[in-house]
Amino acid sequence: MLSNSGHDVQVWSASPDTVEEMTRTRRHRKLPNVVIPSSVAYTQEFSEICRNKDLLIMAVSSTYVRQTTRKAAPFVKEGQIIACASKGIESKTLMTMSDVISDELWRTARVSAPVAALSGPTHAEEVAMDMPSTIVSACGDIAVAEYVQDVCTSRCMRVYTNIDIKGVELCGALKNIIALASGISSGLGYGDNARAAIITRGLAEIESLGLKMGCLEQTFSGLAGIGDLVVTATSKHSRNNRCGYLIGQGYKPAEAVSRVGMVVEGIHALPAAMELAGKYGVEMPIVCAVNEIISNSANALEVVNGLMGRDMKTELPKPVLDIAFEKAVVQNAAIWNKGERGMKRVITYGTFDLLHYGHINLLRRAKALGDYLIVALSTDEFNWNEKQKKCYFSYEQRKMLLESIRYVDLVIPEENWEQKRNDIHEYHIDTFVMGNDWEGKFDFLREEGAEVVYLPRTPEISTTQIKSDLHT
Repeated sequence: MLSNSGHDVQVWSASPDTVEEMTRTRRHRKLPNVVIPSSVAYTQEFSEICRNKDLLIMAVSSTYVRQTTRKAAPFVKEGQIIACASKGIESKTLMTMSDVISDELWRTARVSAPVAALSGPTHAEEVAMDMPSTIVSACGDIAVAEYVQDVCTSRCMRVYTNIDIKGVELCGALKNIIALASGISSGLGYGDNARAAIITRGLAEIESLGLKMGCLEQTFSGLAGIGDLVVTATSKHSRNNRCGYLIGQGYKPAEAVSRVGMVVEGIHALPAAMELAGKYGVEMPIVCAVNEIISNSANALEVVNGLMGRDMKTELPKPVLDIAFEKAVVQNAAIWNKGERGMKRVITYGTFDLLHYGHINLLRRAKALGDYLIVALSTDEFNWNEKQKKCYFSYEQRKMLLESIRYVDLVIPEENWEQKRNDIHEYHIDTFVMGNDWEGKFDFLREEGAEVVYLPRTPEISTTQIKSDLHT
């Protein structure tokens, strides 16, 4: 695809037989109907593959990413852009593939290189045939993501960008496990209803874990999330789906992998997925069910019965009363907006532990900037995992305290650093308020249409001071 778009392309392979065969025949045994352009060159030398290249694309199986990076590292230049198309999570370190690349480059050669992730519903069988496809280029540095977007966009490939590289890579790794579940279901003789349930609830499991890990909610409804999951859990081209089908038919996992004849990434992702679920306290019944079948030789029919017999629950992400209250708030705001002036909504963020008059002063001044004040309150998990703070009061206790303050109209959970953009739109925010110790850090929210205000802190009081005084 890149060659057909006018780029000079060179391909590295560890196999001399592959290099010789593809140079001679211009074909790949897994893509029998595709003729590879004669301009594509092949090599086994890392010094050659890295030399004078604007972009390096890592497209080896996830289990080989670290050792491949280690061998390439001495030849990678500082700042050379790398795009990673490999999907997986390293079981020993729980690193995503972009993290593995960065880690190994630094360990081996003390080299720093920006790494973007390429992920989405893009089976090679269709991309190689120039069928219309879409993919996501993700990097925390949007300029890098956009560079990869520009290189990879073609008449048959539309590339989108995302700054949530962790979420994109998490989706790319875990959707393979859900695809195994979908295949097992089909192998057992179940139909479309079961497959749709597995895809929907599987995505909910991935999203629950991702949000706890600080990923953006929008990523999971995008191409790297639901898009890649649908194609991997339903397509005849999917190795994971095919492997799962064979397991459902009664083959042992090792036999199924052998029949597929290629790496089945979902099996390699299972240990890391199970460890992440435990680390972040996320319930992932479908992932656990697949693990029971793959790792513990559990009977697939019995596992399905166990899934169907689980305790009943709602699929709503928040308590019903909270949802009804927030809905009423939005409806009332819409009614107000029909009047002579609109309701001005203000939002602020914080932990608000050991509530003191400095907090009250901030909330009072924030409320004075509008008609309706929303406080995004850091959850216990967010405080511990991201801020390295342990609160004296629990989230529910801190929420109750804030709700009792007359300046506060609504309290919502703050679960990750990145949710602020989404909150601005979801709650129709006019003014974003923070203490002036965050001066300049959130100016980017002006791009979302919100006024950004930094209020001076009450100088003589702080939570840190209180804790220190109590300790002494």
